[in-house]
Amino acid sequence: MDAISFGTDGWRARLDTFTDARVRMVGQAVADYLADAGHDAPIAVGYDARATSEGFAESLADTLAANGFDAILPERDCPTPLVAWAVVDRDLSGALMVTASHNPPEYNGVKFIPENGAPALPEVTDAIEDRLAEPRAGGPRGTVDRADFVTSHADQIEDLVAPDCEGLTVVYDAMHGSGRGVTDAVLESAGATVIRRRCERDTAFGGTPPEPSAEHLAGLVDAVAAHDADLGIANDGDADRLALVTPDRGYLDENLFFAAMYDALLEDDSGPAVRTVPTTFLIDRIADAHGEDVVETPVGFKWVAEAMVEHDALIGGEESGGFSIRGHVPEKDGVLMAALAADAAADESLDARVDRLLDTYGDIVADKVSVDCPDDRKAAVIDALGDAIPDRVAGEAVETVVTLDGFKLLLTDGSWLLVRPSGTEPKMRVYAEAGSRDRVDDLLDAGRELVAGHL
Repeated sequence: MDAISFGTDGWRARLDTFTDARVRMVGQAVADYLADAGHDAPIAVGYDARATSEGFAESLADTLAANGFDAILPERDCPTPLVAWAVVDRDLSGALMVTASHNPPEYNGVKFIPENGAPALPEVTDAIEDRLAEPRAGGPRGTVDRADFVTSHADQIEDLVAPDCEGLTVVYDAMHGSGRGVTDAVLESAGATVIRRRCERDTAFGGTPPEPSAEHLAGLVDAVAAHDADLGIANDGDADRLALVTPDRGYLDENLFFAAMYDALLEDDSGPAVRTVPTTFLIDRIADAHGEDVVETPVGFKWVAEAMVEHDALIGGEESGGFSIRGHVPEKDGVLMAALAADAAADESLDARVDRLLDTYGDIVADKVSVDCPDDRKAAVIDALGDAIPDRVAGEAVETVVTLDGFKLLLTDGSWLLVRPSGTEPKMRVYAEAGSRDRVDDLLDAGRELVAGHL
């Protein structure tokens, strides 16, 4: 039991730790948690494209059924957002999703999705951890069935976005993950000409972790150029996140994509935006120009989702590529956002839209670096920083200190520096945003020095 810990987005571990016996303990804990809360509706159990995921999902379903719950497995590996949508669409008690997202193939993971389809908040995952126990049977056995999770999610995208992508050429890169046959099918049904890359299931992901970062998408950049395509879209391993490639910019910074999608939605709708602490202030500038508010949250889409519901936000997102919009489940959805991006690009190229936004609101450059820091030193470093906030950073006065997640120093020239502990690695994260590349580099150097002084 000590090896099981629900972090930022569920429990993930290497396969020598992520064993069938421990997975069944999680299934038992979820069964007990839901039974204690009075739930008796079926539970979905989804899984990604990893070699071990379907077997773990079947073990979870077996454990839930032994406790009297009916379990529903998808017909094939599928994206996490399809499982989240199935929870709401089918009025389920919740779901378990077996996925390690963008991690290498030697990892796997499991996350719990509550009845509202949003990421589980800490009080829920804490309650599940408290109930970890050896699996047991109790009462009449439930059933285990298979169902189509793909069609209803595609119908939801059609109802919510109604994407019209006629005349658009898109290169889609599934990175051998669960978006294959899902995101590309949605784009094609919307009228786009879709050129597919890495859309075959490969449990080793072709030797590259299914993380849609710039370093892993050079081939997509080349393919967009080679095919004279209008857009490139990639999903991570479980397709809850996405990355974009454009003809002029190549890999499109996620902050700029967020701004472009908010701008596109505001053409026909209104409402606030929700963003995490490291996400660009360009969102704030766009919101202010439209008389809208921005809600800032700590890192983690669970906090974005909670704020989206509370503030009826038009869009919520994070700089790491996770987004959702009003009218959908409050969970990041790389399939839905791919359709929204393609629909927007069919009206105005994303390059043109981003150029217009930067011309209107000013240039934005954002970046981040990591500084090695043992997990047992993180709290001490943050405490030390709290006692030693500088008056100036990289030559500019500190105007405001935001302590929502680590320390975010807002400077008098409109730039900012953020230092926060990583929730997934033994590192401190240092983020910066300013109007030029040189200024961001100076801020990141200052941030490294600030952290190094307290290690």
